[in-house]
Amino acid sequence: MKATEAKFLEFLKRSPQFVIPIYQRTYSWGERECRQLWDDILRTGRNDAVSAHFVGSIVYVEKGLYSVTSQSPLLVIDGQQRLTTVTLLIEALARSLGEGEPVDGFSAKKIRSYYLLNPLEEGERRYKLVLSQTDKASLTALLDAQPTPREHSIRIEANFEFFKERVAEAKAELPALCKGLAKLVVVDISLNRDQDNPQLIFESLNSTGRELSQADLIRNFVLMGLEPQLQTKLYEHYWRPMEVGFGQEAYATHSDGFMRHYLTVKTGEIPNLREVYEAFKKHARSPEVANAGVDALVADIRAFAGYYCAMALGGEADPDLKAAFHDIRELKVDVAFPFLLELYADYMTDVLSRDDLLQAVRWVESYVFRRAVCGIPTNSLNKTFATFARSLKKDRYLESIAAHFLLLPSYRRFPPDDEFRREIQTKDLYNFRSQ
Repeated sequence: MKATEAKFLEFLKRSPQFVIPIYQRTYSWGERECRQLWDDILRTGRNDAVSAHFVGSIVYVEKGLYSVTSQSPLLVIDGQQRLTTVTLLIEALARSLGEGEPVDGFSAKKIRSYYLLNPLEEGERRYKLVLSQTDKASLTALLDAQPTPREHSIRIEANFEFFKERVAEAKAELPALCKGLAKLVVVDISLNRDQDNPQLIFESLNSTGRELSQADLIRNFVLMGLEPQLQTKLYEHYWRPMEVGFGQEAYATHSDGFMRHYLTVKTGEIPNLREVYEAFKKHARSPEVANAGVDALVADIRAFAGYYCAMALGGEADPDLKAAFHDIRELKVDVAFPFLLELYADYMTDVLSRDDLLQAVRWVESYVFRRAVCGIPTNSLNKTFATFARSLKKDRYLESIAAHFLLLPSYRRFPPDDEFRREIQTKDLYNFRSQ
């Protein structure tokens, strides 16, 4: 590893191209991070006494498998959010400047030639920054002043509009903006492919941007160390369809919860939400999973993600099941999802019939609602549903579910009809709070 301090713009200028590997998370900074960067740049640019503003590190490894020339693209391990955000800001500035040059070196032509494009190159090599998937098409269209792609990156579009508006409002302060950009400093960290372990370095980095989710860490753990061909195959066949199934915004908010439920199904233990990644590594390294191979693991995650989207995100096509899952969501009983995932997996493999699945989901709904009406504490629900599948007898599926509900001990009980009738008569259902 070699680390040096560098001016951000000079670093962009001398680097031929940054490529975001397919296993990296998509661009995710929101307006809060963009506004903070904007404010920091302007504050630094206004103050001649401040010589630099540190914005974090850029960690990369040369794309070539062996010794390569200095013109080889650089695979970014950490720093995508900063690289992309500064690129969006610079593009917004270039559009505003036109033929003007408020500070030496900051004309539209120079900005694009130095920091955004490789003007003498063709095709993909023309761009200083190449993102992945939807982000890639959106950024290249923006840099080429082309219409927004039909399947576009929400964050790319929104953040560029944010900077465009800020630049338009700051016409009188464009010199300060240019000076502030010139003062940005990063730590340039180059990894040696033969000596450094990118995954371990990736795990230990403290980014100045948005914290990586547990699902981000899991994706990188699964894909980062693979050969590029297998990496691309697994991402495009399994992981990318999973991200698309969630949707850009929902993936960011639901992926960690899904991975937690998935691991609960597979291990029978509920990992702490902030320790899902560690629990996943333990699961992936278990003999049974490791022997099956990474292809089988990623395919299984993809399948269960589809089940989760059907239940938790309204993706179910069957109208009766869709209504039942909607009612489960209304009760806000996320702890039931490990058990429901088990049921749905068996439904998809014809172990459990559609009608029996519907009945089981309605029993879960009744169990949770009755307990809430009867004022039974909810702190046992997570363990109840995490371990429920252990009691299933799949040759008598529905019967075993009913039997287990009826045999639950007092504090975990399924309230009988007489108790429920008594309690619902005095319950204020208009101000009733679901679980």
